[in-house]
Amino acid sequence: MERSPLSRRTFLSLTAAAGAGAALAACGSSGPGGSSGGGTTAGYWFLTGQPGEGIRQAAAERFNTANPNGRLQFTAFENDAYKQKIKTAIGAGQAPTLIWGWGGGGLKSYVEAGQVEDLTGWFGRNAAVRDRLFASSFGPATVGNRIYAMPCETVQPIILYYNKKVFESAGAQPPQSWDDMMALVPTFKKAGVAPFSLAGKARWTNMMWLEFLLDRIGGPEVFQSVVDGQKDAWSHPAVLDMLNKIQEMVRADAFGKGFASVDAAGNADQALLYTGRAAMMLHGGWTYGSMKNDGGDFVSSGSLGWMNFPPMAGGKGDPANTVGNPGQYLAISARATAAQKDIAKKFFTSGVLDADETRAWINDGGSVPVVKGTESVLAASPDAAFLRFVYDTSVHAGSFAQSWDQALSPTAAEALLNNIAKLFQLTVSPQQWVTTMNGVIGT
Repeated sequence: MERSPLSRRTFLSLTAAAGAGAALAACGSSGPGGSSGGGTTAGYWFLTGQPGEGIRQAAAERFNTANPNGRLQFTAFENDAYKQKIKTAIGAGQAPTLIWGWGGGGLKSYVEAGQVEDLTGWFGRNAAVRDRLFASSFGPATVGNRIYAMPCETVQPIILYYNKKVFESAGAQPPQSWDDMMALVPTFKKAGVAPFSLAGKARWTNMMWLEFLLDRIGGPEVFQSVVDGQKDAWSHPAVLDMLNKIQEMVRADAFGKGFASVDAAGNADQALLYTGRAAMMLHGGWTYGSMKNDGGDFVSSGSLGWMNFPPMAGGKGDPANTVGNPGQYLAISARATAAQKDIAKKFFTSGVLDADETRAWINDGGSVPVVKGTESVLAASPDAAFLRFVYDTSVHAGSFAQSWDQALSPTAAEALLNNIAKLFQLTVSPQQWVTTMNGVIGT
């Protein structure tokens, strides 16, 4: 299975796969997607990279064929070029009609600047469009209880993976609670394997542990108060508990002695799991495809296990909650003409995640689209068991929290990642961490 370009980290890091293709900032549309022909056109920019680029383009072309007088003029951009291009275009009032993105803090900045349309009323009049999508996908599309974007494409929760053969060799069972997980640390250390694989050289990989711990200890409301900009929101007792638990894990070598040098860019953390040098790994749903592709028969032999993050005794978080990437998002530029906005909304109704696109994300993208009712298509996939787990986790999550560095503003996210690195390096105390992070709330 090819790793989806929509994976959790596509937009946060340069990839070796960019290669010569990155030399061109964008690939213009042609044929049905081009600007030729009569009628009004609405601009639509999205990312290059297969299979996602082909899936997006095919959906736009189907829409254009069905709507020759109100078409999408699409252009594909390499990841980093897109981030700069869309930021510049929006700031200059020259954004495409459809603004593709990740929701959360970036969308909030557009809302505060009056650059995107409020879609709350439209969704109220088109309940069928909203009801066919995962309810959890609307969180990052919502700012101040108003909806400003259409959820689209795929969902990627963070998952606790484990190597069944390593567990069997150690005579261990998959953990059913946080206490079970911690009790396994000395078991696997004694067996000569790292209890948890962690690419500590990257900052964002460490963040996944904090996201789940804070949810399980204090519930999703704690981080939401940070997102909402409440003064000193990081001072909640659950935050200090979370931070202390992380540093206890580091001191206990739960991540292995050399975790700080493990690099996520080359999937070295995944290799530790599928080669049996680590027992467990907390990581995104997209790593399933990477491990299937790179790990020999690790996945096909049934050696890979997966589960949601276990509950915490006395914790306030619902064990069904998850964190990660609830979807991708399409906002409508506030500066688009009325005719262009109508094209965009028609695309929302009849083009986004139509039957063909939905099947393509499953069969070609190896992912779960954010649309309900795909059970039969998922069941026909050779990866049916894993995809159904992702589907069920996403549908039944009482809270699907967006990854923190996406949910926060770019300024706050950078401070967050820097301080997470220091936390895992034991160079900052939990209280120092809280003080620093309270200082960037609302920035």
